[in-house]
Amino acid sequence: MPNYSFRCRSCGDTFDVTRPMARASDPAVCPDGHDDTVKLLTTFGTVGRGAAPAPAPGPAAGGCCGGGRCC
Repeated sequence: MPNYSFRCRSCGDTFDVTRPMARASDPAVCPDGHDDTVKLLTTFGTVGRGAAPAPAPGPAAGGCCGGGRCC
């Protein structure tokens, strides 16, 4: 089951609640008993085994070496 982060507006405590996705938007009571809480926006990251990104192209042949001036 996913965790949802909440912050209590009364005491400022941040806490997590584990519940089914079907109850994701249900209100939560903080551990100190306050009921004025707000659900925080959390991010989800994954690491996969997909293809590596292509390397950045190098300087063009006969071009400038960088910095706006020719070598």
